[in-house]
Amino acid sequence: MIHRRNVLKSAAALGILGVAPGGLVRSAGAQNRPFTFCSWGGSLSETEKKAFMDPFSEANAVEILNVSPISYAKVKAMVEAKAVEWDLVDVGGQFIYQGRDAGVLEPIDYSIVKADHLEPYWKTEYGVYTSTGASVLAFNTQAFPEGKEPQGWADFWNVKDFPGARSLYGRLYYNYEAALRAAGVAANEIYPATDEKVKMAMAKIAELKPNITVWWTSGAQAPQLLSTGEVTMALAWSGRINDAMREGSPVSMTFRDAIAWGNAFVVPKGTPYRELAMQVIGYAITQEAQERLVPIGTYGPVLGTAAATASPEQAKFMVTHPDNTKVEVIFNDEEVAKYWSKWEEEWQKFMLS
Repeated sequence: MIHRRNVLKSAAALGILGVAPGGLVRSAGAQNRPFTFCSWGGSLSETEKKAFMDPFSEANAVEILNVSPISYAKVKAMVEAKAVEWDLVDVGGQFIYQGRDAGVLEPIDYSIVKADHLEPYWKTEYGVYTSTGASVLAFNTQAFPEGKEPQGWADFWNVKDFPGARSLYGRLYYNYEAALRAAGVAANEIYPATDEKVKMAMAKIAELKPNITVWWTSGAQAPQLLSTGEVTMALAWSGRINDAMREGSPVSMTFRDAIAWGNAFVVPKGTPYRELAMQVIGYAITQEAQERLVPIGTYGPVLGTAAATASPEQAKFMVTHPDNTKVEVIFNDEEVAKYWSKWEEEWQKFMLS
């Protein structure tokens, strides 16, 4: 979705750096286009627009163009061509490390981004997490009687007692974590991701492969497959399933064994809106902005103090809520970046075999 607002002109239009209302710095080189935020689309983009982009835009009288979907290849291509079109990008956290190593990201300026209140794992040198979700076991409610729903990844792999087709994500990550949990590996032993553990995970996935009818690549696919009954269970993103449940689709999910992760904001190297991008990140992690995620309910806050304002019903779907003890695995993006880079080619061969 594209959203435009009128912009107050600054002195930058005269070819110098200007300070806009609210102390926002704009670059002269960016005046031929608005500040552009790119995310994944769907419910996540809508959530970020409502919680972060629109309030920041209105408070500071600055135009923000919201676009989707994100493409890592495009980020790299834009930076390498010195033609950056996206000024702030929502990425899977592993790209923080891949982008760092490729030299395509600006380091976070923590003199602008005030992040002392964040837990250490939600802030890194090249990216800051602004919302949370999880990869969960989701299922078709018509396929399993009430009280006999699958409860974790061991049940996902148990096709005898929980029959039906399955769907997994088309990448190695998430599957690695889920497979190891199904194999009985303790949550605190998932990482570091050694070669032996990756081989164990792939062997476990190979056991289930005859029952995997779809390897999904878009977040919207999993709830659609479940709602039509094409599959009875799927690894899915919690926000997408939450939306499907609200729409009355016959789908549900369990947060038991969920793989919690964060949505990270990064700044492409060479953007003419570097300082403004940092200010948007800083706003997104304020208590005010984080609390705005709670009633939206699709993706949760990174701030536990914001999650603590949720009602008991809202809290069920927030991985940072103090009462949520079902989530045991926290996605380690630095480890994921390592094993993904090393094993992705082997994974592609595995899926095609």
